[in-house]
Amino acid sequence: MRNKLFTAIVIVLLAVQNGFAQEVNKPEAKKIEVNKSEADTVHLSKIVISNIDFRKQIMKVDLKMAPVNSAQDLLRKVPGLFIAQHAGGGKAEQIFLRGFDNDHGTDISVMADGMPVNIVSHAHGQGYADLHFLIPETIKDIDFGKGSYYADKGDFNTSGYVNFSTYDKLENNLFKIEGGSFNTMRAVTMLNLLNKNDKDKSFYVAGEFNYTDGPFDVKQDFTRVNFLAKYSQWIDEKQYISILGSTFSSNWNASGQIPERAVEEGIISRWGSIDPTEGGRTSRTNLAVNYKYLANENEEFSSNLFYSKYNFNLFSNFTFFLNDPVYGDEIQQTDNRSIYGLENKYVRRFAFENSNMTWTSGAGFRFDDIKDLQLSHVFQRDLLLNRLSDGSATEVNVHGYTSIDYRVGKWLINPSARLDYFTFSLHDRLASLPAAKEASAARVSPKLNISYTQNQNVQWYIKSGFGFHSNDVRVVEAQDGKDILPYSFGSDFGVILRPTANMIIQPAIWHMYLQQEFVYVGDEAVVEPSGKTRRLGFDLSLRYQPISWLYLDGDLNYAHARFIDEPKGEDYIPLVPTFTSTGGVAVKLPSGFSANLRYRYMDSRPAIEDNSVRTRGYFVNDLVLAYGKRNWEVNMQFQNIFNTKWNEAQFETETRLRDEASSVSELCFTPGTPFAVKAGISYKF
Repeated sequence: MRNKLFTAIVIVLLAVQNGFAQEVNKPEAKKIEVNKSEADTVHLSKIVISNIDFRKQIMKVDLKMAPVNSAQDLLRKVPGLFIAQHAGGGKAEQIFLRGFDNDHGTDISVMADGMPVNIVSHAHGQGYADLHFLIPETIKDIDFGKGSYYADKGDFNTSGYVNFSTYDKLENNLFKIEGGSFNTMRAVTMLNLLNKNDKDKSFYVAGEFNYTDGPFDVKQDFTRVNFLAKYSQWIDEKQYISILGSTFSSNWNASGQIPERAVEEGIISRWGSIDPTEGGRTSRTNLAVNYKYLANENEEFSSNLFYSKYNFNLFSNFTFFLNDPVYGDEIQQTDNRSIYGLENKYVRRFAFENSNMTWTSGAGFRFDDIKDLQLSHVFQRDLLLNRLSDGSATEVNVHGYTSIDYRVGKWLINPSARLDYFTFSLHDRLASLPAAKEASAARVSPKLNISYTQNQNVQWYIKSGFGFHSNDVRVVEAQDGKDILPYSFGSDFGVILRPTANMIIQPAIWHMYLQQEFVYVGDEAVVEPSGKTRRLGFDLSLRYQPISWLYLDGDLNYAHARFIDEPKGEDYIPLVPTFTSTGGVAVKLPSGFSANLRYRYMDSRPAIEDNSVRTRGYFVNDLVLAYGKRNWEVNMQFQNIFNTKWNEAQFETETRLRDEASSVSELCFTPGTPFAVKAGISYKF
């Protein structure tokens, strides 16, 4: 424990919803935007519903009135998005959105500062998106969109996308330390290394240390260390550059997913584990360079170059003694790769007599150099029993898009198209022939979005678009390069309403069709086809700020998801959310006191195709109290304030315990966090 405290002290001491258009401001306006104070008042009544950055402005109010307190809170800020953690805190969260069980990122595009977070052809699952390299206090904006309607978003943008942006410039240095239940501790520091009054350049560093034992019988011993450094500068009135470097590493023990019968029969407690050697370690180092050139009032060019070094090592046991009654079924999944990428964007704006138009085009590539992609049968992390899958691979995505935003009167029309070309190469080290297998495929994705601003209080919109989802390189090999880029098609019809100056309501109905997807199951090294699917749903979002210090928000989401070609009654899509709701009440008084009460509700869901087994729904509440005076702030965080007994992750799984003669198929679960308290103090200077 002394070593962990010492590490924390060392770190402390050392360290667009796009809407339907991309607007280009004058160079001077751009420069002011980058450097403006975040202390500026953000209020619901000041948001213009016809603004192209409407959803981003809504998120700014959400973040101001109800700030995030953890890396998990970052994703929970997206309306209708749910997450589940089921591997000791270090594994990427399971993500649910719009009738999709996205696993760890399979059907949702996640980005940070324009850099892709999703890992293609990952050892554990396609699109694996681990956001734990982000430090919550460094996040300035969260941009999101639902559906596949955005030309600049490609791979994984099926149920939606999320993009996190860090601050270019810090208004204040920050020191924060927190501690609480289950031997939890956290320390954060953010330091300006240049004069913060310099409007043309900025350089800051941030560091974070996390540790917790968790509520489980086997201590999680979860440790995560994060560093971030970011330099930004206006070279002259037209050129801007920012350089970002970040790194994180974490290691943990996991209780795993436990069978219901093991708890009911008293074999283990609710917080126990069948295999206490589950867990893992992972790390990611990023470097990104962003360049902007503002040619004139109507032209802008930007370029983003990025590199990531990624390592992953996970030990799991989902079936216990089903396949190996002597040593057990523990598996090890290993991923070691480098990721290279470049994104270029050009924007040109035209003004006509009674209308205007913005033309946006972009092109780029992503190259994954995968050195190790392994699945192994092991015993208690130490003994290799059998190598089930072992390979190296490369995957390249070259893409381009073009989009026109034409505004005439009250109409905004946005046709666009995107082209993606993939090449795959896999060297299977276990195959008798050493030569790599290669394949390629392309997909064109047209889209059309239209909005009509009836008046300053009502805007109608229709979104539509084709999308796609790339497949795992191991699926490409199994399919001999055929049918590996199945398309999706979706549409939204909605309205943005402002009944009063301080209230915004957004109802929408939506539809999504998926042609096919061959899924590589990383836990078993097998390929499974999912078939055609159709999803229908309804979203309702409410934001209300009756007075400046009181903020109420709520989101209700319903989805009806079914396989198309399966018989009725056997066509349920397992684990997809049906009805969910999130919301809360935030109070932020001028005296410095603030309170934020949040809730999240997920209804019961089908666990298997015939709906004979269903997951358990839950309703959980969290509360944060804070008081700030001058540069100091103290806070108290209460998780699960009613100590609800809830299951966070749930799967229908066939398992066998050590002394059982035969296997049993039932729900296995990871228990949700019980009542927990965390207190913190922060100082800005």
